[in-house]
Amino acid sequence: MEYIAHIRESDREHQLLETHLLGAKNLAESFGTKIGIGHITGLAGMLHDMGKFTKEFMDYLIDAVNHPEAPPKRGSVDHSTAGGRLLYDLYHKVQIERDKGILAEIVGNAIISHHSYLHDYLNPDLESPYLRRVRDKDDITEYDRSVQLFFERVMSEEEFHHYVNQAALELKGYLSIPSSFSTEAKCMFLTKFVFSALIDADRTDTRRFEDKVEDGEEGLPPAKELFQSYYNKLMAEIQSLANQAGTDTPINQLRSKMSEQCDRFATKPSGIYTLSIPTGGGKTLASLRYALKHAITFGKKHIIYVLPYTTIIEQNAAEVRRILQDDANILEHHSNVIEETAQDDEADDGLMNIRQKLKLAKDNWDSPVIFTTMVQFLNVFYAKGSRNIRRLHNLSESVIIFDEVQKVPVPCVSLFNQALNFLENFCRSSMVLCTATQPALDFVEHRLHINPDAEMIQDLDLVIESFKRVDIKDEATDEVYTNEKLADFILGKLDEKRNVLIILNTKSVVKDLYQRLLATLQGIPVYHLSTSMCAAHRKHILSKIREHLKRHEQIVCISTPLIEAGVDVSFECVIRSLAGLDSIAQAAGRCNRHGEDPLQQVYVIDHAEENLNHLKEIKKGKEITQQMLVDLQHEPTSHDGHLLSVQAMTYYFQRFYSDVNSLLHYHVSKLDVNMTELLFGRYQENKFFQEYYSNHRNRPPLFLVNSYRTAAEHFQVIEDLTTPVIVPYEEGKEIIAELNGAERIDDLGRLMRQAQQFTINLFRYELEKLDNNDGLESCLDGQILVLKEGAYNEEYGLDLENESWTGADIF
Repeated sequence: MEYIAHIRESDREHQLLETHLLGAKNLAESFGTKIGIGHITGLAGMLHDMGKFTKEFMDYLIDAVNHPEAPPKRGSVDHSTAGGRLLYDLYHKVQIERDKGILAEIVGNAIISHHSYLHDYLNPDLESPYLRRVRDKDDITEYDRSVQLFFERVMSEEEFHHYVNQAALELKGYLSIPSSFSTEAKCMFLTKFVFSALIDADRTDTRRFEDKVEDGEEGLPPAKELFQSYYNKLMAEIQSLANQAGTDTPINQLRSKMSEQCDRFATKPSGIYTLSIPTGGGKTLASLRYALKHAITFGKKHIIYVLPYTTIIEQNAAEVRRILQDDANILEHHSNVIEETAQDDEADDGLMNIRQKLKLAKDNWDSPVIFTTMVQFLNVFYAKGSRNIRRLHNLSESVIIFDEVQKVPVPCVSLFNQALNFLENFCRSSMVLCTATQPALDFVEHRLHINPDAEMIQDLDLVIESFKRVDIKDEATDEVYTNEKLADFILGKLDEKRNVLIILNTKSVVKDLYQRLLATLQGIPVYHLSTSMCAAHRKHILSKIREHLKRHEQIVCISTPLIEAGVDVSFECVIRSLAGLDSIAQAAGRCNRHGEDPLQQVYVIDHAEENLNHLKEIKKGKEITQQMLVDLQHEPTSHDGHLLSVQAMTYYFQRFYSDVNSLLHYHVSKLDVNMTELLFGRYQENKFFQEYYSNHRNRPPLFLVNSYRTAAEHFQVIEDLTTPVIVPYEEGKEIIAELNGAERIDDLGRLMRQAQQFTINLFRYELEKLDNNDGLESCLDGQILVLKEGAYNEEYGLDLENESWTGADIF
C-alpha cells in the first residue's frame, strides 16, 4: 500500500510519505549542521509525520479528494504524536540514559508541536502537556503499525539506533560548550533551534513539491563569492566618494578613518561588539564594510540589519541596494502581514487551501542580506506560532547589526541579551551594537557578554567632540508648555530659522499641534508624521520634507518619536518634548545632521498635555533626564559638562536600568512570574516546579520542566497586542486586489512581502470601532484584514484618536 504525505492541488500528483520524511530529514540536517547538531534536527525531520503511516489517514485523504463538496473535518486524524511517542517509548521509559532522555524530550516536543507551538513540560496548572501527548494519549491510531512501516520504509531499526547515538553525542557536545547559561537555558534555545529547523524543513519540502521545484533550482549563489562582489562594489563607492571635490575636510577625513577602523576590526574573531559612530559619521557604510569583510573572513552566510522602526528600514535598505546593485538577494521584512495563530490542530493534512498556502509561502529569512525590525527579531525567539520561529536557524552563521540598539523595549532586555549570548556562544554569529547612544546592556542581571575591547572606534570622546553639531537648550527646568504656548514658541523660532522639527511623545498632542499650526501658518508647509500612517505613506511624506529642506524652504514637521532613530533629515531647529536621554540625543541627530552650520539648537521642553501614565518607560526616562538637567544647572561640569557626553549616557542608562530593574525580565503579571523563569529558570527558581514538588513530594518524571508555550502566549514586544491590517494607500490598493485572486504559493509570498509597506497595526478597540463603522473587510478566506478606502486618510492615515504611543511602528 502506498502511504501519501501530500496531494498536489494542480494535478493530484501524490508525494509518497517516505519521500517527504527523507526530504525533510535532509533539509533539517543541513540546517542543524551549521551549529553541529545535524543528527538532532534530522531526527525531528524524519519522524515528524510518522503518524501518516496509517490506513485511517489514507482513507481520510482520499475521501477529501473524492468528495470536495463534503470533505471530512480537516485535522481529524492525529499524525504528529506518533514520532514523539516513539522517542519517548524507546529512550524515556526504562534504563534511561540522561542524554537520550533529554534528546527524546527536546526532539519529541518539536515533533508533537509542528502544527502549533512548543508544548509546556510543566504548565501553570502543574500538569505536563508534553507527557499528556507522548505518554498518556490513548487514541493514537495504528501506532504500532506506523512504527513498523517507518522502520521498513524510512530507516531500519539498526540504522535508527545508530542515528540516535550520533544525535546523543551531539547533544552531549552542545551541553558541554562553556557559557554562562544554565542547562535549562541551553536546552530551551536548543529546542527552539530544532523546532525552527523542523518547521522550515517540513514547509520547504512541501512547498517544493506543490510548486514542482526540482532539487537545485532554488540554490542561492555561494555566500563568500556574493559577499566578495558586494565588498568590491562598496569599496568602489567609498573610493568614488573620496575622489569628490571637497572631501579632504577634517570631518570627511575622520569618517574615512572610522570606516578603515571597521575594516581592520572585521578580522577579529566572532563576538559581540559595539560601533558608536556619532550621527553624521557614516555609520551605514562603515557597518556594512565591517559586515562584508567579517563575513568573507569567517564564512558567514547572512548579513542581517535589525532596526527599531519600520520608518528607516526602507531608507537604509535603499542605500545598501543602490551600492550593492542587487535587488534579488536583499530582503526587507517589516512585519507579518498575517496575524499568527496558535491553533493546535492537524490542519497540514496533505491538502491545499489558502491558509496552508500562506503558511508554506517562503518566509524563512534565507536571503543573504536582510533588513528587519527589533520586534521581528524578538518574535523569532519568543512569540507564539510557527511563522516567526521558522526563521531562527537562519540567524546562525550570520553578522547581525543592531542599529539604534538602545531602543530594545525595557521588559525585553534580559530576553534580548540571552538571545544574543546564544547566537554568539552556540551559533557562530557576530553581533554589532550600532548606535551613538550605547545602552549599558552589560550592566543588568542577565547581562550581555560584550567582548573585551568591544568598541570599534578609537578615541571615542575626541570623535564625539569633533562631530558636535548642536547645543542642548534647557527650556524644561523652569516652565511647562501647552500646545498653545508651544505654537507661539515655534512661530518665534520661524522668525529666525527656515525649518523646525517638533517631536512629541503621544499621537494626540502631535495631531492637535499640527492642526493648530496648519490653521495659523499661511504659506509655510506643515507636515504630520505618526504611526497611524503606513510605511509607504510616511516615506512619501519624508520625501516631500527632504525636497523642501534641499531647496532651503521654510517648513514645519510635527512627529511622534518615529522620526528620531536614523531617519536621514536635517533641520535647523529641533524641539523635543522631555523623554529619556537617548531620545533627546537621537532627536539631536535630526538637527544640523550634516554640519551645514557651525552649531544649531535643540530645545528640550516639558509638555503639560502629554499623558504618559501608560508609557512607563518614557515617563521614567523623562524623570532621569529632568534631574540631569537640574544637575547641569546647579553644577555645569556635572555629567562631563553636557548631556551628549559618553559619561552622561553611561550614567543615564545605568540609572535607568537600576530604576526599572524589576521590569527587565518581562514579568507576566497574570501568573506572577517572570518570562525568564518560564523559559530558562533553574529548578530552584521555577515557581511551578516548586509548587509541583510541594504537592507531590517528588519531581515530575522529566528532565525539563520549563513552560515554553505559556511564555509564548504571554509574550508581546509592546504591551498592547495589535493586529496587522493592509491599507488602500497607492499601490496597497493593487496588492489587495491581487491577493484576492492569488493562487500560487510563490505569488502569495511575493504579495505578502510587498504588502508590508502598506500595513498598519491596530489595537483591539480600533478594530472594533472600524468594524462597527463598516471600515474593515478581509480577503483570502478571512486570513488577511484590509481597510476600506473610506477608513484611510491621505493626511493622517488611520483617522482614529489613540492617546498612547507605544512604539507600534516597530513592527
